[in-house]
Amino acid sequence: MIQRIQSVYLIIVALLGGVLPFFFNLWVNVDGGEVFASNEMLISITFYASAVLAIWSMVSFKNRKNQFVINRLNMILNVFLLGFFVYRSLNLSGETLVSEKGIGMLIPVFSIVFLVLANKAIKKDEDLVKSVDRLR
Repeated sequence: MIQRIQSVYLIIVALLGGVLPFFFNLWVNVDGGEVFASNEMLISITFYASAVLAIWSMVSFKNRKNQFVINRLNMILNVFLLGFFVYRSLNLSGETLVSEKGIGMLIPVFSIVFLVLANKAIKKDEDLVKSVDRLR
């Protein structure tokens, strides 16, 4: 159901997790080499898993409770990914010389925000359905 706002949020999360990390660098090494998600296998698998969970949540629109739980799992996955990026940025070698954090490190933050917005919309739909069922 693409006409629902949570579907739009979940499409954005799928694009954030499945496409953007491979175009925006995550960090720059001391030698000047940019590190993308495609360079790190674990990070790319995590981003792909986030995108797959968002798509799975979007296609399971008939079961809103299941959709809510899938989004929560996706949020936990993005929090772990964000924690890894914070750990990596604090331990980035060459901190006194040169080190740049890339814009790709913010992708899990944006994904979490859109997942929270999607969960709020799902909760709103669930409350609407419950109120209509009460009237019958």
